[in-house]
Amino acid sequence: MPRRLGKGSLVSLAIRPVGGGSLARQLYGSLRTAILEGRLGPGERLPASRVLAGDLGVSRNTALAAIDQLVSEGYLETRRGSGCYVAASLPDVRPSRPRRVDAADALPRKPMPVRLSARGRALAAIRDSNPRGGGKWFPCFLPGITDCSEFPFALWARLLARSWRRPDNGLVFNGDPAGHPDLRAAIADYLRQARGLNCDAGQVLVLSGIRQAVDLTCRLLLDPGDSVWLENPCYPGVRAAIAAAAVQLVHVPVDDEGVMVETGIRRAPKARLACVAPSHQYPLGAVLSLQRRLQLLAWAREAKASILEDDYDSEFRYQGRPLAPLQSLDADGRVIYVGSLSKIMFPALRVAYLVVPQPLVEPFRRARAAVDEHPPATAQPALAAFFAEGHLGAYVRRQRKCYAERQERLLELAARHLDGLLTVAPDPAGLHLVARPVGPLARQSDTLVSGKLAEAGIVAPALSGYYVEPGSGNGLLLGYAALPDRIMEPAVKRMAEVLAA
Repeated sequence: MPRRLGKGSLVSLAIRPVGGGSLARQLYGSLRTAILEGRLGPGERLPASRVLAGDLGVSRNTALAAIDQLVSEGYLETRRGSGCYVAASLPDVRPSRPRRVDAADALPRKPMPVRLSARGRALAAIRDSNPRGGGKWFPCFLPGITDCSEFPFALWARLLARSWRRPDNGLVFNGDPAGHPDLRAAIADYLRQARGLNCDAGQVLVLSGIRQAVDLTCRLLLDPGDSVWLENPCYPGVRAAIAAAAVQLVHVPVDDEGVMVETGIRRAPKARLACVAPSHQYPLGAVLSLQRRLQLLAWAREAKASILEDDYDSEFRYQGRPLAPLQSLDADGRVIYVGSLSKIMFPALRVAYLVVPQPLVEPFRRARAAVDEHPPATAQPALAAFFAEGHLGAYVRRQRKCYAERQERLLELAARHLDGLLTVAPDPAGLHLVARPVGPLARQSDTLVSGKLAEAGIVAPALSGYYVEPGSGNGLLLGYAALPDRIMEPAVKRMAEVLAA
């Protein structure tokens, strides 16, 4: 027969803050600890809840809440008409006493080194080109940052609520590896109208960022040791994603006409992939000339290679008509097009997309399912409505006008305060400008200059950080899109003070 606990048995269970919280939570913790420590053994019967509450000086509801929680977790079990008992089989293993160790065992040991793989070493070698400033004076000129203060978050919240108020089963249970069909159709329509792409919804894959797009492309098209053309300088995130594929990076220089295709052919004529940003090279802003576009497509056709076209900021062009993407000139299905919505809307959205040639649709779809099953579905239906109802186009137009004005303002302030220190050239597109040091400042390392500014709380990344070779390039990147005039003007003045010191 099971033993029933007497009043004396519960004196040691007086409520004490085991885990903190409410009285019920503390009683739960006390009882659970007593069970695990063996003070309440398997099969022992607890008093009735009224008796237990009276013994411990708590309300009956408090005692019932603690007992119910322990029953639901398997520490106690109830028997009809008989009461509540400590379970014979407990869900947790009782803590064992630590073994005794001698003095030699107690000596601290150095952790054993772990060998990184070749791709791990390549990833670990990537330098951070966007250091954060240590000071508190001003926000930074970090490139690639947009202003989200005017984003219609109230509208976005309504679209999210509407799409999830009565979601269909397809949205809740079985995500499409390529993304929500309505969103893929909206992206395809947008790209045909705004960018002149030749595509349909079936060619669109929704991803969580440009890096994932690069990674998926490398997984499908490249074997370890294959050669890949990469612009030099370029966005470090793309370089890191390609380096993770354990391939041979072929760094191809960039001039005023974009990537130097002839140099790429000379260095690696049998490369399997070329990763380029033809519409607005990052970070220099060069546009790939028509002659080189045709040359690049001809090389890809002859080498049976693919081209990954990174069209990361085509929405933010302030002069002339948007440039036609390389994909629109591709008649051989060699171009894979990647774009991002996170920069257009807000970074936490984490949505990018790939447009793949028709023969690659099914391989990419299957690979997407194998690697990550399907993209998160929470934002996708709302995003599709944001496209279809014209909200995206209206927002982009407002932001384009705002960023154009801010670039003009930065150029005006630079001419006024940074004359003799930096020359800042305009750019018909993008979210940052390249500043070149002049005079005595030109003889200093841009890394040193960038560090000096960072100590004053101004983050202006060194251009050389985007190159593969240390010391290449000499300049600073000045992001302006997120800086209103009330911040930009004092920041430029402070920059001038620091550089002139």
